[in-house]
Amino acid sequence: MILLRSSLFMFALVLFTPPYALLALATFALPRMLRYRVISGWACAVVPLARWLCGIRYRVEGLQHLPATPSVILSKHQSAWETMAFQKLFPPQVHVLKRELLWIPFFGWGLALMSPIAIDRAKGAAALKAMVRKGRERIAQGFWVVVFPEGTRVAPGKRRRYQPGGAWLATKAGVPVVPVAHNAGLVWARNAFLKRPGLITVRVGPPIATANRKPEAINAEAEAWIEAQQAELCPPRAR
Repeated sequence: MILLRSSLFMFALVLFTPPYALLALATFALPRMLRYRVISGWACAVVPLARWLCGIRYRVEGLQHLPATPSVILSKHQSAWETMAFQKLFPPQVHVLKRELLWIPFFGWGLALMSPIAIDRAKGAAALKAMVRKGRERIAQGFWVVVFPEGTRVAPGKRRRYQPGGAWLATKAGVPVVPVAHNAGLVWARNAFLKRPGLITVRVGPPIATANRKPEAINAEAEAWIEAQQAELCPPRAR
């Protein structure tokens, strides 16, 4: 049954994505925020599609913690699910991502029109400076910035070094950091064709102030909170 439901989901994506990508390309002349709202409709449709066809449900805890103004979200990254679901759950946002994603046919073309902060990781410090500059621009334009500080998808129960770029951006822009934990990888694993039915919990933490603080300290505080939640959300028996 899981194979059948996952196959139906993939078939639906194959039918749905190309025409929506063409719609996305037609928005190139629209204002940036309006363009985002149209294109993010794809992700907002895929999340309930995953619920109907694959049985992937979700709940959100701590939305009351979200600041009233654009901020930087530092989140765990386990799955493709959260990259779409966040567009449904949180205010208009841009993601910091590797520029190669923009080269993917259809998906990447639409993604490029959503004003992402695409970086070339090979450029090191120059990439960090570019991220800060573009991030401040997007925040001024009314967007939140989503950063996955581990830099890639990490399996439940695992962790990688948290890069300080998101915290660095938040200090330079003078905005809070909002930590987010979740367990999407338990049902939608990295690069997995099979999507397992289950309940995803997204947990939003209290905002972390950045004024007069070093990025390293902010990053460490966010990491400590996120990983403490991950221990509860992804216990060994659930992996």
